[in-house]
Amino acid sequence: MRRLILQTLSLVAIALLSYTTALADKPRLVVNIIVGSLSDSDLDRYSANFSDGGFKLLMESGVRYRNAYLDYANTSTAAGLATIATGTEPATHGIVGTHWWNYVDGSYVELIFDNKAHAVEPSTGTGKYSPHRLSAPTIGDMLVMHDSQSKSCTIAVDPLSAILLTGKQGVAYWAESKQTRWTTSSAYAESLPKWIAEYNREEENKMYHMKRWRPIYVAQHYTNSEVAVLEGITGKTTTLISDINLHLANSDYGKMCYTPAGNTMLLKFAFQYITKESLGRDEHPDILNISLDTARYIAETYGTESMEYEDMLYRLDKDIEDFLVRLYAQFKHKEDVVVTLSSYHGTSPSYNLKNSATRERFNIGQMEVLVNAFLGAKYGSDRYILGFANKALYLNHTLLNSKRMDIATIREEVATFLLQMRGVSSAISATALRNTYFGAGRSRLIQQSFNPTRSGDVVIDLLPGWIFEREGIRSSSDGGYNYDRNVPLMIYRGGKAQSVEREVSVSALSPTLAYMLGIERPWAATETALYEFR
Repeated sequence: MRRLILQTLSLVAIALLSYTTALADKPRLVVNIIVGSLSDSDLDRYSANFSDGGFKLLMESGVRYRNAYLDYANTSTAAGLATIATGTEPATHGIVGTHWWNYVDGSYVELIFDNKAHAVEPSTGTGKYSPHRLSAPTIGDMLVMHDSQSKSCTIAVDPLSAILLTGKQGVAYWAESKQTRWTTSSAYAESLPKWIAEYNREEENKMYHMKRWRPIYVAQHYTNSEVAVLEGITGKTTTLISDINLHLANSDYGKMCYTPAGNTMLLKFAFQYITKESLGRDEHPDILNISLDTARYIAETYGTESMEYEDMLYRLDKDIEDFLVRLYAQFKHKEDVVVTLSSYHGTSPSYNLKNSATRERFNIGQMEVLVNAFLGAKYGSDRYILGFANKALYLNHTLLNSKRMDIATIREEVATFLLQMRGVSSAISATALRNTYFGAGRSRLIQQSFNPTRSGDVVIDLLPGWIFEREGIRSSSDGGYNYDRNVPLMIYRGGKAQSVEREVSVSALSPTLAYMLGIERPWAATETALYEFR
């Protein structure tokens, strides 16, 4: 009997030890760094000028997935953010873009706008934003639902990024465009924490304001040559982009968010948030998302072949190094922290403003006029098109129904008509995407982007290298080709170095983090955890 009792106690002790070991193995803090419009190849292209403690630390001392792809074609910013957060594609999470038109009444829908929300005190900016249209829970939502004492937060320049990465359970902060101060919405809190209000009053962000943008290195160190606003370039052949639209770059907000200062101020505030909110300091794990949207603004505005884009990456590398040094100084064991680096999409080669032969831009306005004229000639003049968004034409269903026109037929006619236009690779009707299963190729990627209630009536796929024309934009993620879809994916936890060559989906990041945290993976996730961490 005594032996049986001792054996039982021994088994209980072993079980308790195993349980304790499992708990100790969980990270205390997950920091997700999301760099806007960053292709995986960029990290290798510019690595010679990176420091050892920034990008290179994550590239060479973490698990780097060299072939991580977004598994859909509509590689918009909103779709990518939601995919990283929820672990699934737009077909499921429903975030097809920043706006769309309602099929039922033709009303215009803005993704994060919410009339029930308002700006919080003492913010002076707009705040009618919320995540109410995000239909799938994020990794942060899952963590807070698992442990109500865990914290989930996103810090971003753009409210869109902050809200979609956070979801509904945590809190999101972004820079308000009037004063570049940090703010949030009543969807998350009724007021700012006292320390953030004080941070704003002290105008801490102005410390990083770049009055003049000069290169961090001498010109010979740069791979790129096109220059728009960078000053003091000598000894290198340059192409001055004098007619580029620098819109917001002339405002205080623009000087922060359209220069490397935007990344600097964001990472400095993120570190303050970690210390002031005591993230990762107890047995309840926390998540912090850092969305570096300035990288996207600079890539779009100046182009990926510009010295501005290259210089931004070199400065960001040093900012990340400084952030990581400070971060790890807060923890006794590096294994207590998981740092990931990814992007919500890559971006296209730059549209060359000086060379008309390479102007591969699709004019949306002209296309809408031609399609409306085509339908008008056949069915009588009227307003058949509501608009274009998310790579798709939205038809006026109210009008079509009033005329008793068959919507499926109109969709197919428009799709066939669009194939005549220069730059169009394919056009697929919503009817075909709803009723046909595409198991491979571009059609499958388009279908992965298609949400039946929010996507348009006819989806347009452009040829490789083409982008949809927007004023002041030189590079864009519109195409959904490999340069848009192949993004960095790195997971660093105390130096487990590995280079993984097999193709993986970016959607696997959230399930992998869920596994590491010991929580249920996001409900809509379509991937399992990456097996390097199982």
